[in-house]
Amino acid sequence: MYGYIKTGNSQPAWLFPFVVIIVLILSVLPLARLALVGMAAFADGGVIDVLSEASLWSATYYTVVTAILGTIISLVIGCLFAFLLTLTDIRAKGLLSFFFVLPMMIPPQVTALAWVQMSGPSSPLLKALHIAPPLGSPQPLYSVGGIALLYGVQHAPLVYLALRAGLMTLPRDGVEAARLSGASSLQVFRDIILPLSLPGIIAGAAISFVSCTGNFGIPAILGIPASIFTLPTLIFTKFSAFTSRTFGDVAVLSAIIAIISVVGLIIQDRALRGRDYRVVGLSGASAAFELGAWRLAFTPLVWAILFFMLAAPFFALVAGALVPAYGVPLTFKTMSLHAFEEILFRQAVTRTAFINSLSLAGATALGLLVVTVLAAYALTRRRDAASRIVSSLIEIPYSLPGIVMAVCFILVFAAPIPILHLSLYGTIWIILIAYFSSFFAVSLKPVVSAFHQLDPALEEAARLSGAGFFRRLADIIVPLIAPAAGASVILVFLIACNELTISALLWSAGTQTLGVAIYNLDDSGSSDLASALSVLVVLMVVVLMLLLELLAKRLPKGVVPWRG
Repeated sequence: MYGYIKTGNSQPAWLFPFVVIIVLILSVLPLARLALVGMAAFADGGVIDVLSEASLWSATYYTVVTAILGTIISLVIGCLFAFLLTLTDIRAKGLLSFFFVLPMMIPPQVTALAWVQMSGPSSPLLKALHIAPPLGSPQPLYSVGGIALLYGVQHAPLVYLALRAGLMTLPRDGVEAARLSGASSLQVFRDIILPLSLPGIIAGAAISFVSCTGNFGIPAILGIPASIFTLPTLIFTKFSAFTSRTFGDVAVLSAIIAIISVVGLIIQDRALRGRDYRVVGLSGASAAFELGAWRLAFTPLVWAILFFMLAAPFFALVAGALVPAYGVPLTFKTMSLHAFEEILFRQAVTRTAFINSLSLAGATALGLLVVTVLAAYALTRRRDAASRIVSSLIEIPYSLPGIVMAVCFILVFAAPIPILHLSLYGTIWIILIAYFSSFFAVSLKPVVSAFHQLDPALEEAARLSGAGFFRRLADIIVPLIAPAAGASVILVFLIACNELTISALLWSAGTQTLGVAIYNLDDSGSSDLASALSVLVVLMVVVLMLLLELLAKRLPKGVVPWRG
C-alpha cells in the first residue's frame, strides 16, 4: 500500500519529503525572504540611510548593554540556585525548583508591569504599607538598570536549567575520591565542580544573552516611557509610523539583532572549545554537599530571593488590580473587584484577546503535535546528514528573537499569496503560521525524547504482521508516546498563550492576543485593567504548570524543565 525507503526502519517514502516541505515553509522561506529584502535595501542604498540614523546606534547600545547586564544578573541568581538545588541537601528542592522556573513561563510584560506596581512613589502596595518613596521621586525601573534587573529575573531560570543539566552528570566517584583524600568542601567545589560546570555556565550565559537581546515586553513597558529604545522596541515604533521605507529598515534592524545573537553564540562556541569533558564512572546529583549549619543561612536566602522575584510582584499586581487607578493606596475603602468584572464581562477587547490567545495556543499546540509526531518518527528513524540538517533548520526560528521571526512573516505575507491571490497579512492566520514556525522546536523535543525510548521491535513485529504505517502509528506508537505528546501540547499552549513579541507586530483590529491586550491597556493608562488581566494570566500559567507536574512521572527525563 505504501512505498518504503530502504533504511531498515519501515519509514514510508513520502514521510521525510513531507517533513522537508514543512520545514522549508516554516523556516527557510521566511528567513530567505528577510535576507532578500535586506539585500534589496543594501542595493538601493537604504542600508546607508538606516546606519546613519542616531536612533539605530542608540538602540544598539542599549540592546547590548542591557543584555550584558541582564546576563550577569541572571548568571548570579541562576548559578546560585543551580548549585544549591542540585548539589546540596537543602530542603524542598522540588518546590523551590518549581517556583524558580515560574518567572520564565510568565510573559515578560506581566513581569515588568508587576515590578512597576511594586516600586516607585505610586505603588498601591507600598502606599498601603506606608513605605512608598515621596511623591515626585522617579520610578527607578524606568532606566537601563531597571530593564537589566528584570532581564536577569526573567532569564535566570534559563541559566539554572542549562547549568543544572551539567551538574546532574558530575562524576560522583571523583568527588568522593577527593573527599577521601582530605579535600574540604570548598576545595572540592573550586577544583572539581566549578571547572566541570563551566560548559553549563557558558551555555546558560549564551542562552540568556540571546533571550535578552530579543526581549520586547520588558523594554517596551520600562524603556519607552524613559525614551530608552532597544532594537526590538525601535522596530515596533517604526511599524507604528509606517512609511515606504519601513520594510527595508526593519529588515536591516532585524539582521542586526540576529547578528548580535549569533555573535553571542559564537562567543559561547569559542569559550566551550577544549571544555568537552566526558564523565567516566558513576555520575549524578547524589554527589551532594551537606550544608550543616549553613542551611540556616542558605534556606532563608533562597526563599527571600523567590519572595522578591515572585510573591512580592504578584501581591503588587493584585493590589494594582484592586484599586481604581494607579497611585491610589490599597485600603478597605478603595478595594474593589471592578477591574476583574470589567475584564471578564464588559470589555469586548479583553474577551476577544482571551478567545484569540486560547484559540491560537490550542490550534498551535494540537496542529504542531500532528506535524511533530510525523517529524519525530522521520528524524529518529534516519541517522544521516539530511536529518541533522532538517533538525537544525527546525531549531533556528526558536533560537532567533521573536521580533525577527515576526518581521520575516510580515515580509512573506505583506503581498497576497501568488496564484491563490489570498492575503494573510492583517488576519489571525499570519499569527498562527508564525507560532507554528517559532514553537515547532518546543513541540518536537518531548516527542523526540519519547521516540528515542521506544523499542523498535514492537513496531517491526506489527509491520511484519501486515500492519500499515498509520495502523502502527495509531495502535502502537501514539499510545506509547501519549504522555510526552500531552506534555508537548501543554508546553506549547503555555508559551503561545502568553506570547507578545511575535503578535505585537502581527496583530490588527480583532486579532489582539492577551500579551498585546496587557501592553495596550497599560500603554493607554488603564493600569488597573492591565493588572487584573495579568493576574488572570499568571493564575493560568500556574494551573498549566501544575498539570505538567501531574504528568511528570510518566514523561521522559528533561521534558518537564524544573524536574530532574
